[in-house]
Amino acid sequence: MFAQVPQPLRYAETLLECFASLARAADADSLLGRLVEASAQLCGCELSQLYLLDDTHTRLMLSAAWHDGRLQPCEASLSSDFDGYDSEQLLQYCLRQNQVLSLAELEPGLHETGFLPETAYPWRSLLCIPLHDEQGHVSGLLLAAAQSSRDLGVFADSLGRLGAFVVAQHHLLLRLRAPRDEAPSQPAAQPGGNAYGLIGDSASMRAVYQLIGKVLHSPVNVLLTGETGTGKELVARAIHDCGPRRSKPFVVQNCASLPEHLLESELFGYRKGAFTGADRDRPGLFDAANGGTLFLDEIGDMPLPLQAKLLRVLQEGEVRPLGSSETHKVDVRIVAATHRDLHTLTEEGQFREDLFYRLSHFPIELPPLREREEDILHLARHFADKACAFLQRDFCRWSDAALEHLAGYAFPGNVRELKGLVERAVLLCEGGELLPEHFSLRQELIATDCSLNLRERLERVERNLLVDCLRKNRGNQTSAAQELGLPRRTLLYRMQRLRISPADL
Repeated sequence: MFAQVPQPLRYAETLLECFASLARAADADSLLGRLVEASAQLCGCELSQLYLLDDTHTRLMLSAAWHDGRLQPCEASLSSDFDGYDSEQLLQYCLRQNQVLSLAELEPGLHETGFLPETAYPWRSLLCIPLHDEQGHVSGLLLAAAQSSRDLGVFADSLGRLGAFVVAQHHLLLRLRAPRDEAPSQPAAQPGGNAYGLIGDSASMRAVYQLIGKVLHSPVNVLLTGETGTGKELVARAIHDCGPRRSKPFVVQNCASLPEHLLESELFGYRKGAFTGADRDRPGLFDAANGGTLFLDEIGDMPLPLQAKLLRVLQEGEVRPLGSSETHKVDVRIVAATHRDLHTLTEEGQFREDLFYRLSHFPIELPPLREREEDILHLARHFADKACAFLQRDFCRWSDAALEHLAGYAFPGNVRELKGLVERAVLLCEGGELLPEHFSLRQELIATDCSLNLRERLERVERNLLVDCLRKNRGNQTSAAQELGLPRRTLLYRMQRLRISPADL
């Protein structure tokens, strides 16, 4: 650790003094302040910053900063998935990849450094270190920057250990102080629509985004439930792509697509001679996904004997290929999905109870499309635009009648059915405008929600029409009002009454 540090003996003595000083910190704030001060002094940098993930893992908070020889006030907070934060791409890389980032030549034209304070002289070198808690989970970032070109990477190991020590001490101090804290915690900010690459701004989808944010940077297994066609594989991929395993493989296997003996060899692999036709060793999907994520779709259809082997992997992290007497370790995050009720299957003896409890540590239930009606228009326009781009044709317009037609449909096949209906409608559309006759909806499945009265149903249709018109006019309220034959003041009143915000456009 000290091989490349100048004057290693003196550096080691200073490092030990820092550990001793931090161990004597009596409160969390002074502990974090001492860390950034010590980090700046150890590597001789003008700046040191500490970012910590909040309890929900959805916000990255600037918790302490040392600059110009003194502590600085901290008010900034960033979304941990960094959607739309181009100026934080270096922090994003370090957090998601879970890797130390050291830049001896920081180029302002090449690297976005909006998270660094503005100074008279530019920042020339940067060191960013992921910090881990007691369970090995990424809990924050420790950053150091200098105004001279230097290789700060030689300090990464020692500063990383110092930061990990402070993270453990910080958690301990917070636990000790928690019973005396009476101030209510601030609610976590919820991601907006299109978060994590998913589309939808309804209340039920915002709840899903919040759950994804909580589990994003944690290695726990996830169970996705919901009706068929609700997008479980998309959510699984979002958890992988936005988390620290995104640079590793994402492997998908449908447990209902193969018979038991083939599924076993596919998952666990086999050794030469294990069965007729096994003429060579073949690794399984657990080996292929090592370090990454394995998505097991339709886990409720997995045969009982295989469930026992899967439970062994979840408990011990070990895989034994067919035809082998030896096991080997794998590091795989399991994301399972099913449209069936696993609790009922467990009571009926069709699913192992111990595996059910092991998988259901963190369940996420995806809402059916009929419960997120305000997202139908978002999704339909998205699928139509993608279909037009694939077919290399002009984008289709939406008629008011077509929107009303879709708004009243129950969508038993959920998002998958909507996607197929829209793609077929685009193929049938010849005049550049999508009409009701382009959608083959079964009239008996038109939604008849008895809980909605006539006024509520009309308001739902009116809201869809206004949103579509505003989108067609790129949010220009004057043009939209003229097209609808309404005074602009009336349009603004209706937008307010129907709760239409710029985010819907």
